[in-house]
Amino acid sequence: MAKDSKIEWTHHTFNPWWGCERVSAACKNCYAETWAHRLGLDLWSKGAPRRAMSDEYWRQPVKWNKTAAAAGRRDRVFCASMADVFEDRDDLAAMRARLWSLIAETPALDWLLLTKRPQHVGKFVPWAESWPANVWLGTTVENQRWAQKRIPLLLEQPAKVRFVSCEPLLGPLNIAPWLASPTGGPTVNWVIAGGESGHRARPMSPDWARSLRDQCEAYDVPFLFKQWGNWAPVSGPTNGHAVRYVLDHAGAPIQMINIGKKVSGRALDGQQWDGVPCVA
Repeated sequence: MAKDSKIEWTHHTFNPWWGCERVSAACKNCYAETWAHRLGLDLWSKGAPRRAMSDEYWRQPVKWNKTAAAAGRRDRVFCASMADVFEDRDDLAAMRARLWSLIAETPALDWLLLTKRPQHVGKFVPWAESWPANVWLGTTVENQRWAQKRIPLLLEQPAKVRFVSCEPLLGPLNIAPWLASPTGGPTVNWVIAGGESGHRARPMSPDWARSLRDQCEAYDVPFLFKQWGNWAPVSGPTNGHAVRYVLDHAGAPIQMINIGKKVSGRALDGQQWDGVPCVA
């Protein structure tokens, strides 16, 4: 869960700590919580401690930075897959300050800060109106309710790239109002979408993903389809796999089969969508 990440939209992952609390529907089947429980760690119950990482772990991004700089490229770092950098807890202040210093020390890395708490960003970042060029800010929007709440807060922050992660995608989304601004105001610069994986995964309607793709294409915004997750649209025999039905835009049922993340893949309408913002 560090160098050479398997997450399709990043090169590396970095966790300044482990642990979080659930805040919305996207958190119901949290993979990070499940992973921690497998290791016998109680980091998600109310008031639970956060797991600090070793000094050796904190030195890894400096090495990634040197490699990227020597190769003349920029590498993306997802921060954090096992936590939320903007969780409002006093005991995280020192680690957050250490993270800001690390970001400054690694200018060849683009840091992707993804949060479900965009309302706290301005309180915790030290950059005011002058954000570092290597910080991208994102928020999770799993359904329309959370798009309405979180995206306007995301756009208040002057990050070089603002992105939304629609994973797990739990309903139809209209984000077109935030993909373009008639007055030249801030917009969403990147959209990631994907279905849920794991034992209790909820199926995603193919039409929800297609709609996001089409909205992005209409406004020339990069779109990345990360995965179907456990459930994929498969017509015909089920071969003993669990079946559920979701509705398309016209209300017609679509058969979804639980064939697992690896088999379901990440092709949408026969192709992979790997859009990423181009930055200098």
